[in-house]
Amino acid sequence: MITHSKTTKPSDRRRTGSIRRQFTLIFLAIMACTIILCILANSLLLLPYYLRKRTEAVRGAWKGVNTSLMRGEIASSAFDAELSKISTQYEIRLLILDGESQTVKSSAVDDTERMAVLLWNHILGHEDSYADVDVIEKTNTYTLQKENYRQSGTQYLILWGYLDNGNMCMIESPLDSIDVSAALSSRFMIAAGLFSAALGAILIFFITGRMTRPVTRLTALSEEMKKLNFEAKYSDRTGNELDLLGENLNELSSALEQTISELKTANTKLLRDIEKKEEIDAERRTFVSDVSHELKTPIALIQGYAEGLVEGVTDDEESRQEYCRVILDEAGKMNRLVKELLTLSHLESGENPMNFTRFDITELIRNYLRSAQLLIQKAGANVRMEDYPPVYVWADEFMVETVLQNYVGNALKHLDGEKILEVRMERREEETVRISVFNTGEPIPPESMGQIWDKFYKVDKARTRDDGGSGIGLSIVKAIMETLHRGYGVIDYDNGVEFWFELEATNADQ
Repeated sequence: MITHSKTTKPSDRRRTGSIRRQFTLIFLAIMACTIILCILANSLLLLPYYLRKRTEAVRGAWKGVNTSLMRGEIASSAFDAELSKISTQYEIRLLILDGESQTVKSSAVDDTERMAVLLWNHILGHEDSYADVDVIEKTNTYTLQKENYRQSGTQYLILWGYLDNGNMCMIESPLDSIDVSAALSSRFMIAAGLFSAALGAILIFFITGRMTRPVTRLTALSEEMKKLNFEAKYSDRTGNELDLLGENLNELSSALEQTISELKTANTKLLRDIEKKEEIDAERRTFVSDVSHELKTPIALIQGYAEGLVEGVTDDEESRQEYCRVILDEAGKMNRLVKELLTLSHLESGENPMNFTRFDITELIRNYLRSAQLLIQKAGANVRMEDYPPVYVWADEFMVETVLQNYVGNALKHLDGEKILEVRMERREEETVRISVFNTGEPIPPESMGQIWDKFYKVDKARTRDDGGSGIGLSIVKAIMETLHRGYGVIDYDNGVEFWFELEATNADQ
């Protein structure tokens, strides 16, 4: 049995991270940093900002009071309205005393007495006895300071001093509300940040999924191209540069398929040329000898029957017709022999180059069996073949059909017993498919196993000649399969014989 095997080293798969996961993590990291910065800014800068604004409001109130007093507007309703507005907006309390400690103006009627005592304590310098004082600004006319009362733990911003007309004035603004506002704002920022992060994570997950889907499909397309499956194409439309990349990959796929086909054809021809270069002379001499021997019998028959007709050996019309039939039959056998010899000669000399294409071997077998129905019916064969799925192979489609034709023809000639002819297909390896033709009948004698592939060899010479066989069919199979650099062979069974051959399969059917 002649076989041919091919070992393929498995390729290493490179593991890459998910672009979708990377995008999501990057966006979440940016969002988290932004939220953290906002919380830090709120915690560290909000309180100083509030204090600065409150300080500016207190200064503004002092200047407004001083200006209104000098203009004589302090007793007007407009001043009272403005004072009420400022007091409400900035929580300011105002007290103005004249030189006799009489109240000129107060924005806190219920708290006037306390504020008057506090103002005199500041003028007399007694504030250190009840509060911790932090002076913010001191001028010739007023002092602006922050006070922390030890007993109550409250803080105030206080501006006190003398107005331009000599009246004493104190403006007081509590700072506790600022701390509460800052704390509430910080808690709100944290809650809003966590909610935004959760919502952003969900949105980013779906958005990045949509963004990375074309990239994922391009990756899958490149994987199919790596497996030499060039039927996969990119068809998404994203409206950006990924469309151009997908179209380029489609063009690259088509170019690679054509190039690989051309390279396989060229490589097969080169290998065949190298292998046959040293065998041509020896095979030519053997070929001439075999042809002479094979043609000797039909030529002798034709010559003998033709001479009989010329010499008038018989006057019987039926006998003359029989002579003519024998001459025509032998001439036909010679014609078939010459055609098969020419085919074999072209294959062995490399003059019949292989045209590698990618095709469905299952469909080819079914089409051939349909075309051979007349021969099958004439032989009374019971043909069997399972419902195999499409299997794509790389080979010369015409040459593969020739191998199948010779196997089926050989099986029909030697059909016997139950007269079963069965065609089988089997995936031997990831890249190899085996096609076999089995027929019931007498097995091949062991002594003939090594010679059935030789030219003109016949296991049963008498039977083969009656069927018109020349003994070249299996030699043609051998030449084709060795040109394809693929395995072929024969297996004997108790009830029949199985001839097989192998082809290179692709991954398109997986």
